[in-house]
Amino acid sequence: MKDGRIVDTEHNGPVTLRTIADRLGLHVSTVSRVLHAKPDEQLRAASGATVERIRALADELGYQPNPHATSLRTRRSNLVGVLVPRLSDIVLATIYEGIEEAAAEHGLSTFVTNTRDIPAVQRARTEMVLGRRVDGMIFGDAYVDGGFLEEITARRVPFVLVSRRAGRHISVTCDDYRGGQLAAEHLLDRGHRSVAVIAGEPYASTGIDRTAGFVDTFREAGLRIPPERILHSRFDARGGRLAAEQLLSVGRRPSAIFAVNDFAAIGALGAARDLGLLAGTDIAVVGFNDTPLAAELPIALTTVRSPMHKMGRRGLELLTRLMRGEEVASERLRPELMVRASSGAEAAHPTPAAGA
Repeated sequence: MKDGRIVDTEHNGPVTLRTIADRLGLHVSTVSRVLHAKPDEQLRAASGATVERIRALADELGYQPNPHATSLRTRRSNLVGVLVPRLSDIVLATIYEGIEEAAAEHGLSTFVTNTRDIPAVQRARTEMVLGRRVDGMIFGDAYVDGGFLEEITARRVPFVLVSRRAGRHISVTCDDYRGGQLAAEHLLDRGHRSVAVIAGEPYASTGIDRTAGFVDTFREAGLRIPPERILHSRFDARGGRLAAEQLLSVGRRPSAIFAVNDFAAIGALGAARDLGLLAGTDIAVVGFNDTPLAAELPIALTTVRSPMHKMGRRGLELLTRLMRGEEVASERLRPELMVRASSGAEAAHPTPAAGA
């Protein structure tokens, strides 16, 4: 090691493609094609024995490619920028793990930035990402109207949406509508007829589609959920608590609450507890995502499992295909209902709220 660089002691200089080519008696272009090809392309660059010789010597000498030279030669950065509302959210963090894992398998690097779901911040962070000459982008913070994404399309930068959908843009999401149906079917099977929904933010397709699947299933069963029983909230425990307090303290209490994500459902559990209600006995609560915390709560949370990690992997895989100029289609991944104690209550007749 010299001045932070790998050095070939025989030639007293950095290990380069020329170093390896000279040692093996090969043309430098052959070495370059092998070491810069993806694993499934290396056998097309040279014979199997030659590939193994090149890779073995590169490993022995500690060869490291020069990313700046590679970028200039290929006009690609092999870099993908990812935008999410906040990486502190376990759902988004799990999705990003899937993105990063798949990126490494495709020889790509990723970096992530938070937008806090604020349009002005989203725009500024997008410009920052594009300024780093990324080969593609993944958006986890799309607004359902998709207006801003039309501008990115016009700039001819390949991108994929994960978690949320918008317009006709390519996306990988959970089948959120079906997930809402699963939650509704479960509560209907339990005998619940008077229910409420904590619907999340009104600009996010996740909450929109999960709520729609839930409401439509009740409607098909001949039951209408009144508008005042569907409250929007932030995608966090405090948002869920505030919405649940309103739902449980005004008029006649619902016998069950469906929250469109687990953290809002946890907030609803806290609100019910503070009102003297026991989840699973006095009121049923169902969440969405199946975050690791859901099964470990004092009253384990019934929830709809979303394939978060797979969502990230598939998003990156679709992006690589777009970057190669291939045609791809949006994907909706299958949700799964996880029944636990929080929905154990058989529905009783709705009871008036205190003071109502």
